[in-house]
Amino acid sequence: MKIRALLVDDQQTGLAVLRDMLHHSEPDIEIVGMAASGREAVESINQLAPDLVFLDVQMPELDGFEVLAQIKLPRMPIIIFVTGRDDFALKAFEAHALDYLVKPCQLARLRTAVQRARQQMQSHQNGDIQQKLDGLLHDLKAGSKYPERLAVKSDGRILFLRLTDIDLAEAADNYVKLYVGKETHMFRETMTALEEKLPPDRFVRISRSTIVNIESVKELHPMFHGEYMVSLRNGTRVTLTRGYREQLRQLGVMP
Repeated sequence: MKIRALLVDDQQTGLAVLRDMLHHSEPDIEIVGMAASGREAVESINQLAPDLVFLDVQMPELDGFEVLAQIKLPRMPIIIFVTGRDDFALKAFEAHALDYLVKPCQLARLRTAVQRARQQMQSHQNGDIQQKLDGLLHDLKAGSKYPERLAVKSDGRILFLRLTDIDLAEAADNYVKLYVGKETHMFRETMTALEEKLPPDRFVRISRSTIVNIESVKELHPMFHGEYMVSLRNGTRVTLTRGYREQLRQLGVMP
């Protein structure tokens, strides 16, 4: 019997890699759809009612956990989370017996996760998936010490910027300049104070004056004296200075 699966990842490369790995190693997996955003994921899950969802945790607009909160199906699909390095979330997944893959996905780990999903389906154990997910969301909410958005004063009004939408932060005298897509906003805060507000699994400081969203990084280009040019997906280029080379680990590169 075919297992109907939906793949969710805001990065096209991630979708393509996961699709190809499943196609070549798991012939009973039928990919019924692929979603590239949280909102698209909610619509696809509610319309297609897949048996299995590979769900990216870190996405703009709606992250993986917010997607789960908007599923309106009488029977919850089995969820395999796909995530970057996030020690707290990994411990939460394990505590609630929920499976996950860490990017970049390894074939052996993928096959193990799919086999567990098969066993749950064959033994009809996915009736308690909703209970597990509810427990996970409760623990993640209780354990998070970081805000989900920043309140920024601009032109006599207050804008609420979601952290996941911020690509880059740069020091500007007594302010921090926030880059959100094609927009910029001045935030009255020091770099050090802002850094304490940002989750370290998602943001990394690459110089005294620059913090980047890890998910916004497209390329790294080695330069002289141990520095790197960091290219973001919006076309912006900033420098990772020599004194912050250890931060390369957070970007998936050994210094």
